[in-house]
Amino acid sequence: MKGSRRALLAALALPGCSAARLAEALTPTEGYVVRRDLAYGPLPRHRFDLYLPEGMRPDAPLVTFLHGGSWRSGSKDVYRFLGEAFASRGAATAVPNYRLFPEVRFPAFVEDAALAMAFLGGAPGLPGGRRVLAGHSAGAHIAMLATLDPRYRAGSGAAMPDAVVGIAGPYDFLPLRPGGFLASVFGGPDRRETQPITYADRPGPPMLLLHGLEDRIVLPEQSERMAARRRAAGFRAEVITYGSVGHIDIIGSLAAPIRPVAPRVLGDIMDFVAAPGR
Repeated sequence: MKGSRRALLAALALPGCSAARLAEALTPTEGYVVRRDLAYGPLPRHRFDLYLPEGMRPDAPLVTFLHGGSWRSGSKDVYRFLGEAFASRGAATAVPNYRLFPEVRFPAFVEDAALAMAFLGGAPGLPGGRRVLAGHSAGAHIAMLATLDPRYRAGSGAAMPDAVVGIAGPYDFLPLRPGGFLASVFGGPDRRETQPITYADRPGPPMLLLHGLEDRIVLPEQSERMAARRRAAGFRAEVITYGSVGHIDIIGSLAAPIRPVAPRVLGDIMDFVAAPGR
């Protein structure tokens, strides 16, 4: 059971075309409304998809989710399974694209996230509940910087989110290999301003960090170090880990067909969204 479950989790979350079609085919289409390719800014990648629960409560939360992809790939177009997951629990969900390497380098993708946050903070037709910023992998890195480094919110006019969720995120990964891919993305091998942990002592909202214990792409210690630094500064940070879960299947666990046998990732996120200060 465990092996077959993990295989399906990974298949539903992989960005390849066939896996994306599988996830699309297996995701329920009822109970929510999708609005696609809405603009939050002037550039081609400044677009987002919006998932609204049918019968949405006026005080429902809004989750803005930033996709992963090593800062050089990924698209909102393959995350209907995630939009459905949150909408099925009563949360409106926005999934924006952002610019990617090599079109841009750091900090452009964080600036895009902050621009999306600012737009969604005042867009019509959205519920008035908590604003929660979330991300997976590279998206979690971006979410933490957009939350904790005040320059990005100041530059876009975005408000501080009410809570932030990081799923399998890299928060403290210096030094980088000189001349390597990541050094090109971030403009050098040892730039501390690129690391969320640099800002862990800054004011910010409650934080939930989720990680699979079998993640070999971003080690679970990344979340543990971030939370420890945050708590040492007097702020709320919770870590939840999952055994027999890797980097991709932690996000694939949100897909409807396998939620009954998947790790409780969706339930843990939604419990936090409902009461982030508990």
